[in-house]
Amino acid sequence: MSRRTLLHEGWTLRAEPGPAVPPEIAGTAVPATVPGCVHTDLLAAGLIPDPYLDDNENRLTWIGRTDWVYETTFGWQPGDEERVDLVCAGLDTVATVTLNGVEVGRTENQHRSYRFDVRALLRPHGNTLAVRFDSPYRYAEAHRDRLGDRPNAYPEPFHFIRKTACNFGWDWGPTLVTAGIWRDIGLHAWSTARLASVRPIVTVVDGVGRVELHAEVERTGDEPLTVRADVAGVTAEVPVPAGERTAVVTLTVADPALWWPIGYGDQPRYDLDATLHAADGRELDAASRRIGFRSVRLDTTPDAHGTPFALHVNDVPVFVRGVNWIPDDAFPNRVTRERLAQRFGQAAGAHVNLLRVWGGGRYESDDFYDLADEMGLLVQQDFLFACAAYPEEEPFRTEVEAEAREQVTRLAGHPSLVLWTGNNENIWGWHDWDWQEPLAGRTWGRGYYLELLPAVGELDPTVPYWPGSPWSGSEELHPNDPAHGTTHIWDVWNTDDYTRYRDYVPRFVAEFGYQAPPAYATLRRALSDDPLAHDSPGMTHHQKATDGDGKLRRGLDAHLPPPADFDDWHYLTQLNQARAIQLGVEHFRSHRPVCAGTVVWQLNDCWPVTSWSAIDGDGRRKPLWYALRRAYADRLLTVQPRDGRPALVVVNETAQAWRGPATVTRLTVTGEPRAKTSVDLDVPAYSSVVVELPAELARPDDGRAELLVADAGDAAERALWFFAEDRDVRWPAAEWDAAVEPVDGGRRVRVTARTVLRDLTLFPDRLDPAAEVDRALVTLLPGESVVFTVSTTCPLDAEALTSRPVLRCVNDLA
Repeated sequence: MSRRTLLHEGWTLRAEPGPAVPPEIAGTAVPATVPGCVHTDLLAAGLIPDPYLDDNENRLTWIGRTDWVYETTFGWQPGDEERVDLVCAGLDTVATVTLNGVEVGRTENQHRSYRFDVRALLRPHGNTLAVRFDSPYRYAEAHRDRLGDRPNAYPEPFHFIRKTACNFGWDWGPTLVTAGIWRDIGLHAWSTARLASVRPIVTVVDGVGRVELHAEVERTGDEPLTVRADVAGVTAEVPVPAGERTAVVTLTVADPALWWPIGYGDQPRYDLDATLHAADGRELDAASRRIGFRSVRLDTTPDAHGTPFALHVNDVPVFVRGVNWIPDDAFPNRVTRERLAQRFGQAAGAHVNLLRVWGGGRYESDDFYDLADEMGLLVQQDFLFACAAYPEEEPFRTEVEAEAREQVTRLAGHPSLVLWTGNNENIWGWHDWDWQEPLAGRTWGRGYYLELLPAVGELDPTVPYWPGSPWSGSEELHPNDPAHGTTHIWDVWNTDDYTRYRDYVPRFVAEFGYQAPPAYATLRRALSDDPLAHDSPGMTHHQKATDGDGKLRRGLDAHLPPPADFDDWHYLTQLNQARAIQLGVEHFRSHRPVCAGTVVWQLNDCWPVTSWSAIDGDGRRKPLWYALRRAYADRLLTVQPRDGRPALVVVNETAQAWRGPATVTRLTVTGEPRAKTSVDLDVPAYSSVVVELPAELARPDDGRAELLVADAGDAAERALWFFAEDRDVRWPAAEWDAAVEPVDGGRRVRVTARTVLRDLTLFPDRLDPAAEVDRALVTLLPGESVVFTVSTTCPLDAEALTSRPVLRCVNDLA
C-alpha cells in the first residue's frame, strides 16, 4: 500500500532582492502558512497593513512584481517503495521547485496540480525543499510582448497567465496579485503502480443506475493489475493487462435513490470506492468518491420563441433561481469549509437553487462541490476565461488542455454539477467590444470554446457543455440575443433604468445586477473616513465600477426621494438595489416557461466593497438578500404590467398544484379601499398563470396616492403595485409605535404602523456589528404590525433600535 505525507510545517517565506521590495522586508524570512499565500503571511508577520482597509491595497502592488521563495526542511524515513513523488496540488503560479539544491520541476498554471519523482534526492535528515515564485506580472508581460497584446476589460495582463484573473482587480475586487503554495503539498511513496486518476461516469435510465469508473494507472513495471470498485453493495473488477494503463469498471445499481436539486427532493449519495491490486492480490492504491444518481438534460430545441435554454434534472424541468459566485476571499486559504457552509446556507435561505462559478475566479475546493452535493445546490462551472481575448499559442494551449482535463476528471460524479461553460463574455466581447481590429487576425480563444473544451467535456458526457456565457447556440446568431440561449443584461446598470428589464423576455438570464454599498458595520470596519460620505476617500476607493457612484445616483433620482445625508444615501441605495433585482427576477419568472432561469450577479463579495452582491464582504446580508428571498420563493404572487395595465401573475415552482383564494385590492396610501376582487387560484405544478384584473382595479383615481395589494393568505407573501414612483407619491410623514422586548438570543421589535410605512427595514448592525435581523423591506398599511427578531448578544438600547438611522422607511424622508 502506498503512503502519503503532507509537508505543511516549518515553512518560511522571503522576498528575492529587488528595487520594489521595502527595506523592512528585504532579507527578512518570516514564518509561512502552507497552504497559504504571500499576502497573508506578510500580514500575519505585521509587515504589511491589512489590504482590505482604506486604500492600503495601493501600497501593496509591489508584492505582485516581486519574486518569492518558500522553504522548509524535513526528515524522511525511506522504505522499500520504488517511487517517491513530490505532489503539489496547487502552486500559484510561476514556480521553480528544488529539493536539496536540485531543480525537480517548473510550473506555470495555478489551476492544475503537479507531481515530480524525487526518490533519488531524498535523505533521512535535513531535506531542504524550496519553491521559488517568479513575479506573475513579469511572466504575463513577457508573453504579452512575445505574442502581441490582446484586448481585455481591464488594463492588466491577466489573460497571459493561467492564474485567477480577478487577482489583477475587477470592477468589484482589489488588485492583489498573489503567490504561494495555495493547496496541499506532500510526498507520495508507492511501488508497482498507482491510481493516477479515477473518473466516474454516473447515469440513471429507467430506474437503473450505472457507474462507469474510468481508471488511469501509472506504473513502474509491466505486471498485470486489477482495478476493483464497489458502490451501493455492488462490486466489480477488471484486469489491467501487462503494459496497459487504463481500465473501465462498470457497476449496475438497481433502483438507486435519485439525487434532486434543493426543493425538488432529497440528496442521497453513495460511497464509491476504487482499489488497485497487484498480480498477487496486494492492494497498491485506493481512491474514494461520493456520487449521486441523477440525469441532466439541457433542452435547446428551437421553438416559436427562439432557442430555449431549459435545464431538466431527472426529466423534471427546473426553473433556475441562480446567483453568480465569485471567490469568497482574494486569499483562498481563508475560505474554510465552515465559511462556505455559511455562504451556502445564505444562498439556500434566499431560495437559490444554482451557483454559477464565474470564469474570472478559480475552480473551487473539494469542500465547495461536496457541500453543493450535500445541500442540493446546482453548480454551473465556467472554465476559467473572462472578459478578454486569450492567446491560443503555446504554452497556453497545452496548459489549458491539461487544466481542463484535470478539472473535468476531478469533478466527475458530483451530482450538483449540471453545466460546464466555456467562458464569460469573451465571444460577446469579440462581437461587440471593438476587439476585431486590434486583434488583426490573432487568436482570441475561439478554438478553446468551440473546439478544445467541447472535446475535453466529453470526459464526462453526463454534464452538458455550453461554449460561453452569453451564447446563443450558433455562430450564425448574435451571442447575446435574448431569444436564443443565454443572455447577459448590463444596459440596465450601465445606461438604463431598471424598469428596462421589462423590455426583455429572455430564454435564460445568466447575468444581470445592480449595485449597492455593503452594510454599515462593514463600512465602519473597513474605512477610517470621518465623516463617511458617498464620495469620501475610502468610499471612493472601495467603489471599483466605472462611474459607479454616478450610476447609483442616477438610479436614485429615477425612483426615490433625494437623500439628505449619508444615512439616507446608504439606506436608499441599498433599497434601490433590492428593488431593481426584485423587479427583474419577478418579471422574468412571470414569463416562465419562455424564460427558464435567472442567475443574479452576484451572491457574494471577496472584500468590503460597493458592488452587486447580496452578501457583503464581511458576510452580512444586504437588503437585496431579503428581496431575493421573496422573489425566488417557491410560490410567488407578483403584479406585472400586461398590455399597458397591471395584471396578477401567480408562479408555482412546486410539485403540487396551487389552489386557493386570493384577493386584489386597490386602496389609498392612507388605507382606504377603492375597489376589490376575489379570485380562485388554480396554478399547476411548475407553471405560471396570468390573472387579468378588472378596470376598476387596474386604473387608479389618483395614481400618486394609491396602490394594489394582492393577497393569498399564508400561501405566499403578498404583492404590491404602486402606480407612481416613490419620489412622486404623496406620502404621509411616517408614524409608528414600537415596542422592544428581550428574547432568547436577542431582541424582538414590534412595529405598529399609524401611517403607511414603505419598505420598513431595521439595521441592527449599526448598534452591534454581530447583530442580524430576520426580515427587511416590509411595507405596512395603517394599523398593521410586524415583528422583527434581532439576533444579538448585546443589550441594545430600545430607543436607538427603533429610531433613525437604525429603523428606516421610505416615507420617513417625507
